[in-house]
Amino acid sequence: MSEPTYFDVAREAALEAGEILVAGLEGEFEVFKKGPVNLVTEVDYKAENAILGRIHRHFPGHEILSEEQGLLKGVAEYRWIVDPLDGTMNYSHRYPFFCVSIALEVRGSVTLGVIYNPVSREMFTARAGQGAFLNDRPITVSTADKLIDSLLCTGFSYDRDQVQKNLEHFGKASMTAQATRRDGSAALDICFVACGRFDGVWELTLHPWDVAAAELILTEAGGCLTNLQGAPCTHYEPAIVASNGRIHSAIVEMLRS
Repeated sequence: MSEPTYFDVAREAALEAGEILVAGLEGEFEVFKKGPVNLVTEVDYKAENAILGRIHRHFPGHEILSEEQGLLKGVAEYRWIVDPLDGTMNYSHRYPFFCVSIALEVRGSVTLGVIYNPVSREMFTARAGQGAFLNDRPITVSTADKLIDSLLCTGFSYDRDQVQKNLEHFGKASMTAQATRRDGSAALDICFVACGRFDGVWELTLHPWDVAAAELILTEAGGCLTNLQGAPCTHYEPAIVASNGRIHSAIVEMLRS
């Protein structure tokens, strides 16, 4: 039997973590506070341990950057970027919109991304240069080219000072776009742009594990991700605009104004 590929390991890890998340919803679980409104559950840790354990078994020398355990140093040429539960606030209230996000960065570039919503059983995947997929079917961004015809989405920071700033953006978007949503999982929101459900997303305070896999899925689907000024950025920058490309400059201008 051949050795599993990086992609195989990422997919299997996401599926295993997803099973843990769904099973957790069926019982009681502890919720801890990392800040006044920043939560983590015991299920986050269980899912993270499953993902990291699988990566370590197959690629013991690789470096891992994970939301709850931080940076686990290794061969920095290979860095896995892991969010075992994007949408913890949703999960803690049993609101069924959350996902597992896993990316592999090789020599500074993300080469694969896997994002799995275990409730809907939707898996978004991409490998650099090979397109983006939803449950193994190719996906592309929408064709909307005007804000008034676009469905946008955003998220709000745990930092209450940033909330007020983004409320102003949310108000502008609500008056300019066809409609605006807030769903509570940045990784899934960006994937929804990739498959044409949303036309654009902006966020002010993200982390690498929120963006790394989703960015590759989006760009492989024909979309665009930049900073708030419209300039190229990486998944290590906190403020981003993600879109189908056609309305990107309009979103940037809306936020700037």
